[in-house]
Amino acid sequence: MIELVLPWPSKDLSQNARGHWAIKARATKAARKEAAVLAIAAGWQSIVLPAGALHLWLNMYRPSHRKFDDDGVVGRFKPYRDGLADALGIDDSRFRVHPVLHDEVRNGGQIVVRITGGADAAD
Repeated sequence: MIELVLPWPSKDLSQNARGHWAIKARATKAARKEAAVLAIAAGWQSIVLPAGALHLWLNMYRPSHRKFDDDGVVGRFKPYRDGLADALGIDDSRFRVHPVLHDEVRNGGQIVVRITGGADAAD
């Protein structure tokens, strides 16, 4: 099992954002790079992964008491998912996402990512 804490995804990554496409493109590129850099800094590129599906457990802690829906946050998480796959040197199609949106508020918000696979897949 490996775990990483990522910041709350930018509002510019929301499917409901009505901004210019270039703003979303910049936010997407930045988020993907940030996830890859944080994963590499945590030593993820040297982890030997089991074959087959990898379960991506997302414990999402909102930045305020404002209500978010889990599918919206998972959509915002997509560039992070791609960045994690980049750091691990795998295709992100191996990930099976399991989101849990907690009521707990954490300063700035965060997403705690845990990856399991193989014998640990049910954890």
